[in-house]
Order: sequence, then structure tokens, then C-alpha cells
Amino acid sequence: MTATPDDPLRRLIERDQDHECEGFGAARVCVRVVAVAELPTRFGRFRLVGFWNNRDAKEHVALVHGEVVGAAEVPVRLHSECLTGDVMGSLRCDCRDQLTAGLEAIQRQPRGILLYLRQEGRGIGLINKIRAYALQERGLDTVEANLALGFRDDERDYAVAAHMLHSLEVRSVRLITNNPEKIRQLTQHRIEVAGRIPHVIPPNEFNRFYLETKARRSGHLIDLDRAPRLAEQSDPVVLEEPPAPRGAEEP
Repeated sequence: MTATPDDPLRRLIERDQDHECEGFGAARVCVRVVAVAELPTRFGRFRLVGFWNNRDAKEHVALVHGEVVGAAEVPVRLHSECLTGDVMGSLRCDCRDQLTAGLEAIQRQPRGILLYLRQEGRGIGLINKIRAYALQERGLDTVEANLALGFRDDERDYAVAAHMLHSLEVRSVRLITNNPEKIRQLTQHRIEVAGRIPHVIPPNEFNRFYLETKARRSGHLIDLDRAPRLAEQSDPVVLEEPPAPRGAEEP
């Protein structure tokens, strides 16, 4: 995985030196590739791609395995930052397991990408996530807690992810997800989603209600009572009609 003089990823840094565009999504997010480095991990060797972001101070990265520039049907996982899960090993969610399982699944393929997005707490931030935890301890579910704090059930915006994939010149993706909203938003931003790879993590005693709420209230494609699916099993993506843009009724 050592870089060569004709390295496609490093060429993206040169290409993006002066990149400015009208941006993606309501916030007009524009990113550019600014750094590439090797990243050996306990899950295998990746290349770490850093993106500058014109929207805010958040720095998003891509973990890349294999040759992805210009490739089609690339397995892609969109992973939103979860400090309590990813770093502290919280059992209240399945985020750390989703992260590790996603990296392992990508390593089993000839190529793949994990986009690590700085959207803590479904986009409400770390402190508000702790406040939401406190409300959940009083009996609210995940959705009810976010609404009680004045947020939508999920504030994440995948426009930045779409731009990152465009910047990597990915032609189409096979999305590793249970969340139809990720498919909808990527499709809205001109990313061809050629298929879905289910990503169901077995529950524990602390996160079963959280996962049930994802399925029941947020439409995630999770069946906790069904046997786990093999990593190779894939669902085709079916969009019967273009959905209304998210936030059309709420600014």
C-alpha cells in the first residue's frame, strides 16, 4: 500500500488545491482532499484520506482499502462519530461494533471505503447526547429524547459524505447500512447506490431497546429476532419514487 509517483489518491490532493464549488445540500458543503497517509490498524491496512470542509471546523476522513478512485460498486460504510461508543466502549449503542464490523467487512473485499463523519449524537453533539441519555433514563426512547431537546429524531446530513465520494471519483457504491435515509440522501446527491449490504449487530441487554427504537421509530432495516445474515448477502436498492427532500416541511 505504499504510495507510488502515479498514486491516484495523492493526485487528488493536487487536483483539489484550488477546488471551490457551489457545494452540496442546503448548507452548500464543499470539501477537498488535503492529505493522504498510511494507516495500519488491527483490522488491516488502510489509507487515511483527510478532507478540508468549508462548512465548519469539523474534519472528516475516509479509510480506504484497495483501489477505489474511478471504481464502481465500491462497498462503502458511512459511520457517524460516537465518542462514547467508539472510544469509551459504551454498551448503550452498537456504534463501536458497527465501526469494527464495517472495517472488517471492507477488508474482506478487494476494495472499500469507510467515511468517518463528525456527526456526534445523530448530529446533536456530545453534550446534547448526554442530555438525551438522561432523558432516556427517565423513560423516553431515543426519538422522544431528541424531540424533547428541540431536535429532529436524526439531525445528520449526508451531503458531506456525498461530496467526499464524488471527490474520490467513486462511480457507484454498495452501501453497508440498515438505514434507508442514508440511501435516500446519497441518491439525492447524485451518488449511484447499486446495492445494500445489511449491517445488523446482535443486541446486548443495554442496547436492545435502542435498536428496537431504530427499527420501530426510525425505519431502520433491523430484525432482531431473525438469524444474523452473512456478510455476502446483499439487498438490491429499490426507490419507487423520488422522496421529498428531507426538511422540506421543516427548515
